[in-house]
Amino acid sequence: MHTVPSEGGKVTVQYGRDSVCFVSAVPDPGFRTSTGQSDPGTLVVVFTSADHRSQITATVVPTAKASVRETRL
Repeated sequence: MHTVPSEGGKVTVQYGRDSVCFVSAVPDPGFRTSTGQSDPGTLVVVFTSADHRSQITATVVPTAKASVRETRL
């Protein structure tokens, strides 16, 4: 399992050979959470507040990794 921190909260995922499994998302105070998974190999979790957005993308293509994009609204 891997936990990925961001300004809006933290996400825990488990990487498989061909998929990313969502384990948990814990938003920081003032943030709400949304998740999306268009295919088994990519998971997107977004934490949003009134003035900030944190997007965490976990993927196994081409290798298991997670990226965080922070945006001021």
